[in-house]
Amino acid sequence: MMRRIVLEPGMRLAESDLLRSGGVDAEALNVASRIVDDVRRRGDKALRAYTLQFDKAKLGDLRVSEAEIDQAMETCDEAFIDAITMAAAAITDFHERELPQSWFTTQEGGVFLGQKVTPLSRVGIYVPGGRARYPSSVLMNAIPAVVAGVEEIAMVVPPAEGGSVDPHTLAAAALVGVHEIYRVGGAQAIAGLAYGTDSIPKVDKIVGPGNAYVTAAKKIVMGDVGIDMLAGPSEVLVLADESAIPVLTAIDLMAQAEHDPHATSYLVTVDPDFPDLVEESIRLLLEESPRREVTARALTDNGLVVVCPDVFTALDAVNLIAPEHLEMQVMEPLELLSYIRNAGAIFLGNWTPESVGDYVAGPNHVLPTAGTARFSSPLSVNDFVKRSSVLNYSVGALRADASPVVEIAGREGLWAHAQAVILRLEVLDSILSDDDDFDDDGGFDDDDGLDLGGEIVDIADISGFPGAKGQD
Repeated sequence: MMRRIVLEPGMRLAESDLLRSGGVDAEALNVASRIVDDVRRRGDKALRAYTLQFDKAKLGDLRVSEAEIDQAMETCDEAFIDAITMAAAAITDFHERELPQSWFTTQEGGVFLGQKVTPLSRVGIYVPGGRARYPSSVLMNAIPAVVAGVEEIAMVVPPAEGGSVDPHTLAAAALVGVHEIYRVGGAQAIAGLAYGTDSIPKVDKIVGPGNAYVTAAKKIVMGDVGIDMLAGPSEVLVLADESAIPVLTAIDLMAQAEHDPHATSYLVTVDPDFPDLVEESIRLLLEESPRREVTARALTDNGLVVVCPDVFTALDAVNLIAPEHLEMQVMEPLELLSYIRNAGAIFLGNWTPESVGDYVAGPNHVLPTAGTARFSSPLSVNDFVKRSSVLNYSVGALRADASPVVEIAGREGLWAHAQAVILRLEVLDSILSDDDDFDDDGGFDDDDGLDLGGEIVDIADISGFPGAKGQD
């Protein structure tokens, strides 16, 4: 069922073995580009037209009313409300531990430095919808924004035919305090958030995974607004040794594969007999799955088994793949954890399935895919804040640092950079030598003007400055 690679001693898994296409689909980019341009030009008219075309929903108001949100809360049963409330509490607790703080420090000589952390003002979150329902994605995208202190959160979600939005999705949004919700999805929703329409005020950043057209649209608008990441199809990698349980490995591979025909499931093992046991379990479990066709197709088209001669070859394969989700179904996972360099989320032991991470454990399930865990991180509070550097120099500190500043500016050919320091020192010398240049309030005396106590230094005379005397 799954493609298999057996590595002999001395062999390593290669990037070419993975058959990953990489990047954003070119066709999706072309389609998304046209949609984004159209929404920029026609605003709400384009949003309604594309929603009718793609979602078969003829819309009046794009925004979901408070009455609809209240009705959704009443529609959902108590068991769901309890479950989503528990999940929200765990996710909030986890992300509160990430919250960065402003900091400031003073250095000898009168230098005051620091970093000011400020939440973004307005963000948009994309939640998949239509025939699907993902209330967990509401929690994962909205809660870190709430924890960060974002003032306005706008949510977009594709409607079902007729224009309704899944009540469980609406209830999850209400539970975390999101009440600005629009029934629009796809590339058109990304464009609406990025550039604004009559109904949707523009945002500063867009987060949340979607289909290939959503991802393409995020790539197009990136730079005009911030984005979290360019998410591809979901993936899991199970690292297994002789302690792994075949049926549990099988169901975890299937749990990823049932998302989407393009989802990818990897099994990396040091036990050459283990893959056959797992595939036999998959065959039996598929008979019970209501999503057997999607699951089987994903495993057949995108599944990969890598049999390794030793654990270090297996760990090397894991780091090459850099999976979105990594399950370490090994005897002593903590002993191997330090060898894992590239993974979005790491699940330790046989009793920690990816499912708990998707819903209730607390860490975010919006994760880097397609090998981007090499350089990217899960969605977090840090995605919803920005940092500003803070600097304050005393007179003494400016004098102390003047020489290297002027030297570096000279080497770079930036005359005004150097003069910005030199002029200040000239002004300071004038203050110390001639108080008559200033009025009673400490300002410049307009009648007398300002005596700088000498000519402004000609930067061309400074050694090292391009164009200085005696240089070519």
